[in-house]
Amino acid sequence: MTAVVNVGDDAWMFGVRICPDLDTCMYTLGGGIDPERGWGHKNETWNAKEELAAYGVQPDWFGLGDRDLATHLVRTQMLRAGYPLSDVTEALCKRWSPGARLLPASDDRSETHVVITDPDDGEKRAIHFQEWWVRHRTQVPTDSFAFVGADKATAAPGVTDAIENADVVLIAPSNPIVSIGAILSIGGIRGALRSTKAPVIGYSPIIAGKPLRGMADTCLSVVGVPSTSEAVGGYYGARAATGILDGWLVHSGDDASIDGVQVRSVPLLMTDPAATAEMVRAGIELAGVTW
Repeated sequence: MTAVVNVGDDAWMFGVRICPDLDTCMYTLGGGIDPERGWGHKNETWNAKEELAAYGVQPDWFGLGDRDLATHLVRTQMLRAGYPLSDVTEALCKRWSPGARLLPASDDRSETHVVITDPDDGEKRAIHFQEWWVRHRTQVPTDSFAFVGADKATAAPGVTDAIENADVVLIAPSNPIVSIGAILSIGGIRGALRSTKAPVIGYSPIIAGKPLRGMADTCLSVVGVPSTSEAVGGYYGARAATGILDGWLVHSGDDASIDGVQVRSVPLLMTDPAATAEMVRAGIELAGVTW
């Protein structure tokens, strides 16, 4: 199994390179995630954060745990030594043994920035996604998203090969705009999804008209997409037309009609690993793949 992971949230802070989505995947699959927060290390301590605050170091709104800091320090040291992010990720995964190959979507800079209207002076300005997401909790007037560097970025080594040679491709129920959308903005990835012989099956992030987490409804509203399974599936579109989907899974009781896309309703609440495994199994069954 290969996971192609978003790098749009990545940022330089406190002199270290932070890759939230890669780390969350690595910690979760490696058994080190904080189960209550859903991000960062379990049994985390915050001594470095407290000392940084005592010095008045900015940004003061970003939580940097001590154990998590160790990961960022190793990553930063390797990046500054000239290793690409894909090699750095592989090296970090040796400590965690996640049981899957984690690939950053790109080794190049491709950061999600958000154009907001500053509530203080009414001026439009772009801020990094992390500031919009963590500091402002998306609660500022928002105009648009920009994937800075995506126009020059290319897929990391192994990404398009993994897609093109897959038995099945599953599009996770992540944020359609700033997670999946950020990945699709990188050169080569959308094309690989369009051309792969593998069935491409997507999972709706919307249940009963709302996202379970991640404020996807706010992001969708910015680009004019309603928070429904049908609208999100239509936003991705069918491979039979100009989109990326062959199949679309929606939550039990929900429905959707998308031209050229086979839709099936199944439970989509990831309450525990067994429930998540059933979701994966449903996607594989919809794809018609057998081993």
